[in-house]
Amino acid sequence: MMSKSYTNLLDLASGNFPVMGREKKRLPRVMTVAGVISELDDDQANSVTSDVPSSIVVDRIIIVANQLPVKAKRRSDNKGWSFSWDEDSLLLHIKDGLPDDMEVIYIGSLKVEVDLSEQDDVSQLLLDKFKCVPAFLPPDILSKYYHGFCKQHLWPLFHYMLPYSASHGNRFDRSWWEAYVAANKIFSQKVIEVINPEDDYVWIHDYHLMVLPTFLRRRFNRLRMGFFLHSPFPSSEIYRTLPVREEILKALLNSDLIGFHTFDYARHFLSCCSRMLGLEYQSKRGYIGLEYYGRTVGIKIMPVGIHMGQIETVLQVADKERRIGELKQQFEGKTVLLGVDDMDIFKGVNLKLLALEEMLKQHPKWQGRAVLVQIANPARGKGKDIEEIQEEIQTSIKRINDKFRQPGYEPIVFIDRPVSLSERTAYYSVAECVVVTAVRDGMNLTPYEYIVCRQGIPGSDCTADSNGLKRSMLVVSEFIGCSPSLSGAIRVNPWNVEATAEALNEAISMVDAEKVLRHEKHYKYVSTHDVAYWSRSFFQDLERTCQDHFRRRCWGIGLSFGFRVVALDPNFRKLSMDSIAASYSRAKNRAILLDYDGTLMPQTAINKVPSPEVISIINSLCGDERNTVFLVSGRGRDSLGQWFSPCEKLGIAAEHGYFLRWSADKEWDVVGQSNDFQWMQIAEPVMKQYTEATDGSSIETKESALVWHHRDADLGFGSCQAKEMLDHLESVLANEPVAVKSGQFIVEVKPQGVSKGLIAEKIFETMAESGRQADFVLCVGDDRSDEDMFEIIGNAINSGILSSSTEVYACTVGQKPSKAKYYLDDTTEVRTMLHALVEESTPPPSPEIVT
Repeated sequence: MMSKSYTNLLDLASGNFPVMGREKKRLPRVMTVAGVISELDDDQANSVTSDVPSSIVVDRIIIVANQLPVKAKRRSDNKGWSFSWDEDSLLLHIKDGLPDDMEVIYIGSLKVEVDLSEQDDVSQLLLDKFKCVPAFLPPDILSKYYHGFCKQHLWPLFHYMLPYSASHGNRFDRSWWEAYVAANKIFSQKVIEVINPEDDYVWIHDYHLMVLPTFLRRRFNRLRMGFFLHSPFPSSEIYRTLPVREEILKALLNSDLIGFHTFDYARHFLSCCSRMLGLEYQSKRGYIGLEYYGRTVGIKIMPVGIHMGQIETVLQVADKERRIGELKQQFEGKTVLLGVDDMDIFKGVNLKLLALEEMLKQHPKWQGRAVLVQIANPARGKGKDIEEIQEEIQTSIKRINDKFRQPGYEPIVFIDRPVSLSERTAYYSVAECVVVTAVRDGMNLTPYEYIVCRQGIPGSDCTADSNGLKRSMLVVSEFIGCSPSLSGAIRVNPWNVEATAEALNEAISMVDAEKVLRHEKHYKYVSTHDVAYWSRSFFQDLERTCQDHFRRRCWGIGLSFGFRVVALDPNFRKLSMDSIAASYSRAKNRAILLDYDGTLMPQTAINKVPSPEVISIINSLCGDERNTVFLVSGRGRDSLGQWFSPCEKLGIAAEHGYFLRWSADKEWDVVGQSNDFQWMQIAEPVMKQYTEATDGSSIETKESALVWHHRDADLGFGSCQAKEMLDHLESVLANEPVAVKSGQFIVEVKPQGVSKGLIAEKIFETMAESGRQADFVLCVGDDRSDEDMFEIIGNAINSGILSSSTEVYACTVGQKPSKAKYYLDDTTEVRTMLHALVEESTPPPSPEIVT
């Protein structure tokens, strides 16, 4: 039987999310029966966008991950299943950092396959006893989603492995991507079954579910949702090779908070957002945020910790079972180095073995004394890469042991089987040094566990040595997530076998006093930055990021994975043609201020000369004696004067208002406070220096200003150079009467006291002084410089330049945060609106008199 959630898979993968059947009933907030996917409507039109929060507020968080934190085992009589908590699961310990009264619901898949006939009973059992909601994936989807797209494409790519050839990694398979989308769709349906979108928080975990935020945001525009990536995020050069790069990036941006273990991972993500989507991050009071269609997407950098209580409890068990004592006896007189790694190609196990071999060769004193115990956890993936690395490791172990073996001594003890946490803690307790040589790893908590175990338990066999000294040493790869937080560890480049060998020798040769100091420093950090600290910090940031959700107006736009939510001030709304036309027709003295680029002319247009349509509209508006029409632009007066020469009654404010002309038959006035342009001789050489050093940049010389453009330069380098130039120019021009400002791909130097806002104020003042105080104001613009005009209108009313009864229409182009009260979507809508005003200006024709 095929689940309805699996139908139309191609539509799902392409992002055309089909409706899964009409909604027959709303499932209760906490299920009493298993949810039915087919009864859940996924139509965008039914998105929950209520402006009124739920009247019943119960703190609850829904944690979504690929796998539930439970263990499943078939009953001995083969009738049903028995379940227990998986104490090793990170997800289980997240609740330790959440408020005590917060309810936690888990959603994820099971590690076992449950027959279709048993799924309802299992769902009900897990919900009742564990507050878990299982997502059952059809076997064909599961295989392509997990073992295919996740493990053979995303996992290698995020660990910097590219499929350069068919024999080196796996090329992108569209059917795997379709399965990945379909699996995320199924997870989203499980969330929908139990969520109260007005009250609940959702916390999604890891790369298996990176497109889930889009499914949920599409259904619930105001949902409070966080995402944490537990793997590395690769550099933009690597990530941009992914064929579905934008789909995944935009899906992640539908979260409210995105978490990473290290700044490097966050920096790579932000670089991708900048290079691919043109989004620049801002740091404010220690918080990093991305402005995305009016929403601020928070970026959280916080490495995960371990569960201190669990490790200490397990350590006591190991002590009671005398396992630690047995290992001390087994390795008596030996110096134990320990490695604990998953069996995969990125853990660098063979590099570790080669480093040990090199150390024994270069420092013969350790032959017969130094032992590397390497625990290899079972591989999570499968494929020829795993088989090859296993064979390589076994070959190295055999060669090294044969080379350095002595009676009663083998340099490498290889444990290739599942090892319980209790046994692992026993090995930690007897190890003089833990070695992690992963070539790339998201976090790796092995060093943290080791430090806690070496701290030991007072009065037990776990104390580090007979003198009561608690010491530990770490040799860790610089390419793992925990490395930055372990400042006392010896960091190595695992690819440099000789340097790693010297690090091993240094670690086990170090004097005890130094080991104690390093251990104390590490233990202080690990014990205070545990998993509860991590989850508490993430949840507090999620609350802070979402605090304005119900204050702002939200609506969804876009199709497929281009879907996003626009969040704007409640008073910000689309300009009504009927409303402005009615106000326009009533007015006696109208002021109309229009920007040019991006308002009358599309920014993307190659030919910037105004079309006959624009000339006709402007001329018609100017022909109404009640209108004072101005073009307010950053362009030079020569080009604007030439282009709009047919519009004889049009006023023009050029170069952001430095030059002003009331009509074609009037002279240009200089509005700027200074006519001294000696500063250009200082600024231009600086700009030329940066232009020569920045390929793709250029200088635009205006009569009153200099503008450095870097739109065609490398995005990252151009932005970096612009910031450096801004500081440089501000420094050398500190005593000059100029303002240095940055804009979208520009750095501009212009005289002080010149802005579109000031020129708008001058226009209003002149109209008032001539007895024609404006009772209608239309101001339209699209960029940052136009915000000055929008802001000055409110000030003009307060100062009396405009009457309090003046009808004001400040309008920005595009749905984005603005000081304007209204918006129009694009230049086409601007022209349509102006056409409507022209029609109101034209008196109706007189009726013909029939004689």
